[in-house]
Amino acid sequence: MESNRVIKVAIIGAGAAGLAALRHLTSGTRYNYEDADARHEEENPVQFDVVCFEMASKVGGTWLYTDRTGRDELGRLIFSSMYKNLVTNIPKECMAFPDFPFRDDLPSFMGHEEVLNYFQDYADYFGLLKYIQFQRQVALVKPIPEPSAKFGVRWEVTTQDVLDLQDPGRTEIFDAVIVANGKFSVPSIPTLPGMDTFKGQLMHSHDYRHPEKFSNQVLVLLGANLSGQDIAIGLSAVAKKVYLSHNKAPLESRLPHNVEERPGVCSLGPGSRVTFLDGSTADVDTVMFCTGYCHDYGFLAPECGVEVFDKRVWPVYKHFVNTKFPSMAIMGICTRVLPFPLYDIQIRFFKAVLEGRVTLPSESEMNEDIEADYRARLAEGQFHRHCHSMYDRLFTYMDLLADMARTKRIPKYFQDAYKWGVLHRKMDMVNYKKMNFPSSDKKAEHEAIFF
Repeated sequence: MESNRVIKVAIIGAGAAGLAALRHLTSGTRYNYEDADARHEEENPVQFDVVCFEMASKVGGTWLYTDRTGRDELGRLIFSSMYKNLVTNIPKECMAFPDFPFRDDLPSFMGHEEVLNYFQDYADYFGLLKYIQFQRQVALVKPIPEPSAKFGVRWEVTTQDVLDLQDPGRTEIFDAVIVANGKFSVPSIPTLPGMDTFKGQLMHSHDYRHPEKFSNQVLVLLGANLSGQDIAIGLSAVAKKVYLSHNKAPLESRLPHNVEERPGVCSLGPGSRVTFLDGSTADVDTVMFCTGYCHDYGFLAPECGVEVFDKRVWPVYKHFVNTKFPSMAIMGICTRVLPFPLYDIQIRFFKAVLEGRVTLPSESEMNEDIEADYRARLAEGQFHRHCHSMYDRLFTYMDLLADMARTKRIPKYFQDAYKWGVLHRKMDMVNYKKMNFPSSDKKAEHEAIFF
């Protein structure tokens, strides 16, 4: 194990993942256990000197709501994809960081304002704000070979003041980098025949804010993952008709009377017509792409070795550790997850790597592990672009990371709440957010494990 040394770490972003990183790297203690029923906190022989760079003026990342779309007052692209009436689609009982539950008085499904308050409370409780440099944007991250460093490299990080367009930038050297810049800011928009001449409105859900703007309209929502489903339900209260276009199995839930499922879109036009893959058509006012987001690592120099191929990030061991330079962690790659608990586990694993409590395989062995996972997914019929999707792998994956780092697993209570949420969403996607997880007998279990 490493000892008597200070590891300087740069964290990029103060959203959920960045805050989890700050919390664990500044705690002064580490999680450890000898058996499944005990938790021991030991003095950490490795000290971390941590700086977090956040381009906004406060914590929260994508949960920082703004009415604005397009660009902000400084001409920067708006990074938040939050809309006014968003209510969480994960029960609070399994959405929270494991050591910081949501308030008891909140419902299981809450408005986005309460999630932002939660982040602010989390940052205050753990004293994280003093480590964050707000309105500071990372312009470049570059590896600097150094044989004496733990992984043979240190990191040159250049940042700029977002309020000063003439700022030439400031460069600092770090031992490790945690990339936590979020994944909901760069829309992924497919190319469809007829897009250039389509007479209706084309937009991505990234720019959706208020349903009232679409009163009495006919819309096509292309994509029926959770955001597409939620927006369709919200629009149904004001729209004339909503076509939910996707290529998955039909939804099991009953839908509002004016929401209709259709296959994927084949083409647009002539005029404002949309043609679906089954040959059916509809004349619409708006096509909204609920088609997800692109990973944005434009600030990483090519020497970092990170590449993205159709939503597959390479090369990341266990979906977040750069195999070429394991002192870099890239958060937020996985999809179909419980984000906050997952970030908590990933950071505890990465902290153990930096401390020397986890010894990683060689680069070639880690790359083979990545390829084995990828091949297994393809053999199961998954698409290439879903190679970081967890879903039914999620809890096995989180338990694996916890066991490798000899740290506490996420309690079974989280899995129970997650399955409860999935079941009721599938049964009644219109009304499930009005329900509350029956957690009165579970709260004591949660607290006994983590407090």
